[in-house]
Amino acid sequence: MSDFVQLHFTKVLYDTSDSWVILSDIEQSIKSKIEAIGTPLKKWDIQINYGIKTGYNDAFIITTEKRNEILAHCLDDAERERTAELIRPILRGRDIKRYSYDWAGLWLINTHNGVKGKLSPIDINDYPSVKQYLDLHWEKIKKREDKGITPYNLRNCAYMDDFNKPKITWGNLNINAAYALVPEGFIINAPSPFIAIGEHAKALLHILNSNVADYYIRTLGVTRNGGYFEYKPMFVEQIPIA
Repeated sequence: MSDFVQLHFTKVLYDTSDSWVILSDIEQSIKSKIEAIGTPLKKWDIQINYGIKTGYNDAFIITTEKRNEILAHCLDDAERERTAELIRPILRGRDIKRYSYDWAGLWLINTHNGVKGKLSPIDINDYPSVKQYLDLHWEKIKKREDKGITPYNLRNCAYMDDFNKPKITWGNLNINAAYALVPEGFIINAPSPFIAIGEHAKALLHILNSNVADYYIRTLGVTRNGGYFEYKPMFVEQIPIA
């Protein structure tokens, strides 16, 4: 055994079926102390979900200018009101910062596929102006895999109601922890995850953005080139919360 290996080796116990990581004695001690005083986020009755997958963002995610154009082509006030409610502001991973977000003025045409027993799918015939616009992209939207009962509908999303709640969201790939609290009404675009949460949102937000939580999550996965870390739900849900 070389002098380098004798000086720097560390022991790893493969005594559980859980994923393992190679850490120094000091790093293992710090990780154990964090785990000893907290309960993993996944055991706090909190659900982490991914944002919306449209299958073709070029059609379903539009600018404010295009939104205004679609609204202007509505036949009457009733259709205009329905359409305005259908088109929702959306955040992408690049828009989400640490404690804040920079909305880029983008909107999702939320022709959702309904929620079984709770919400009926959107009927595109109730939105002639939206249909006229989507028909311009027909060849693309009809071929996509992520679609609902018609090519005009988005794929099934059982947690659609959660977008109507305040939520903590973050970019899937970041240099450092960058979680933000987003008000109700905003849609999150995949692959960014989010947590719909109530009264303890601000407390959890501070914990997730802390250096301790960010140190811990990096003991669970691998940092990519350039220092980027993939903040997947499978890692975030393991962060111990005191």
